[in-house]
Amino acid sequence: MSLALTDLLRHPVVQAPMAGGVAVPQLAAAVSEAGGLGFLAAGYKTADGMYQEIKQLRGLTGLAFGVNVFMPQPETSDPAAVGVYAHQLAGEAPWYSTELGDPDCGRDDGYDAKLAVLLDNPVPVVSFHFGVPSRDVLDALRRAGTFTLATATTPDEARAVEEAGADAVIAQGVEAGGHQGTHRDDPEADGSGIGLLSLVSQVREAVGIPVVAAGGIMHGSQIAAVLAAGASAAQLGTAFLATHESGAHALHKQALTDPLYARTELTRAFSGRPARALVNRFLREHGPYAPAAYPDVHHLTAPLRKAAAAAGDPQGMALWAGQGHRMARELPAGQLVEVLAAELTATRNALSAGGAR
Repeated sequence: MSLALTDLLRHPVVQAPMAGGVAVPQLAAAVSEAGGLGFLAAGYKTADGMYQEIKQLRGLTGLAFGVNVFMPQPETSDPAAVGVYAHQLAGEAPWYSTELGDPDCGRDDGYDAKLAVLLDNPVPVVSFHFGVPSRDVLDALRRAGTFTLATATTPDEARAVEEAGADAVIAQGVEAGGHQGTHRDDPEADGSGIGLLSLVSQVREAVGIPVVAAGGIMHGSQIAAVLAAGASAAQLGTAFLATHESGAHALHKQALTDPLYARTELTRAFSGRPARALVNRFLREHGPYAPAAYPDVHHLTAPLRKAAAAAGDPQGMALWAGQGHRMARELPAGQLVEVLAAELTATRNALSAGGAR
């Protein structure tokens, strides 16, 4: 890994920037204090909301951290398809005593305003999801002293990240919980994602910049595997979702290891973009009919998901989770970092001992 990022990490553990209130300042601070790299999620927040969380995090730790930003989305949604989906969801609204959201709430997630804040008040690391910024943006962040990354789900996307001038690429395997960070939402590609170990190897051959591996990683032995495949660090989301400092709803945390939720599935049901979640009633009933329309569907279903959480009904919530969710451990985040580091060391020692025989 490049020296700039190596200096920020004592352990090769990056906490994924889970949007929707999970990656709160307390979680990011605990991870950074334990020797990993904590992250805030700017997605679905205003620029001022992001800035206030950065200020709060800086009050909790003087160590390095990152902020994740969503790329603006193109106007590709079919309003008629969104309208049909809204009609299908109409029965959900009275059930949860709420109304459907406005699908036309905006597509850029306050991108320009957030960049202005991050350039005026630089943070150590910034990552991007759903695409890659222009070279001008990445160069400006570099001049401000910020290390930059962007997510890629294919070798071609990784090449685009490198060509744009990012310092590193996050190789996100299909096992990952939450949204797949594809640069272009192509419905014809649904179900064709690449597994993490294969993706890391392919990306490592495709680019010369450091690779951070993401997708279904829950244990130190898995970190050892992606490092052996060529990654410089591992990014974990679901593993930190269950920690004490996580801002996830208690029902979401419980569902990770609840036998009732036996598997995950990539779905467009909640947001209109492929995202991996635990299979619940909402996903089963609406997933097959959800259009490729992000963030329209996200805005449409947001009140339903919020109302379901308030009503204590996980069957109506977006229970984002990676394929390794059953391995979740309810620990303080700092302790989890230490456990992962110890497991990584034990795995490496075992492999070295085996090779010496």
